[in-house]
Amino acid sequence: MAAATLGRDQYVYMAKLSEQAERYEEMVQFMEQLVTGGATPSSELTVEERNLLSVAYKNVIGSLRAAWRIVSSIEQKEESRKNEEHATLVKGYRSKVETELSSVCEGILKLLDSHLIPSAAASESKVFYLKMKGDYHRYMAEFKSGDERKVAAEDTMGAYKAAQDIAAADMAPTHPIRLGLALNFSVFYYEILNSSDKACNMAKQAFEEAIAELDTLGEESYKDSTLIMQLLRDNLTLWTSDMQLFLTGILGKSNGNNTSNSHKTNPIAHNYSGNKRN
Repeated sequence: MAAATLGRDQYVYMAKLSEQAERYEEMVQFMEQLVTGGATPSSELTVEERNLLSVAYKNVIGSLRAAWRIVSSIEQKEESRKNEEHATLVKGYRSKVETELSSVCEGILKLLDSHLIPSAAASESKVFYLKMKGDYHRYMAEFKSGDERKVAAEDTMGAYKAAQDIAAADMAPTHPIRLGLALNFSVFYYEILNSSDKACNMAKQAFEEAIAELDTLGEESYKDSTLIMQLLRDNLTLWTSDMQLFLTGILGKSNGNNTSNSHKTNPIAHNYSGNKRN
């Protein structure tokens, strides 16, 4: 448990130490204490501090999302085998993982709404936190169902759109945070809203706008920006390929052929935070 008596620099040091030790739950605690414990009274986090916060939560939520995908896959297999006893056990375990997912998402969303977004003055900070808010609502939408999923999707859309408006007005198309927002927003359209056309158009526009201004990109952000541009292009390739396979399947069935479509996902894009630390 993170002590409440440390100074700001000490919280940062302990968060880095926790990261080195791969104790990400404690890293989250240290960064939460930095934000809420009086060490940062109504002031913005530095770039290093906000990246530490992002990395801490990203690692905690990342392992839970991976666990949920594995357990959900096993549950489907048990159900297809008509093994009701095992399916019931797996369902209960999935519910446990979902409770933990909800707790982590609610924790960072509360921190964003109560402290981080209200104290953000710079456009870069506002976009960073609004994108983060959209990301964690999107993670909720991944495992929620019914009305809860609908609400999570609406909250995701609201946060991403607010971030997009600020980014379009104040940030260059090559800025890694703006590119990361476009990447994750397009994944949201593709995976949560099942809107492949919108996803492809958004990713394509972001990529082309960045390419047009690539010669203005500073050395300090060149690596991050070009990495995200590659992810955008990878997703475009994947998504257009999926659509072609889908159409081939439809045409094959209409011609009496048994053509199947094996859907692929891009785990890099799913897990990309848009916030890399140097």
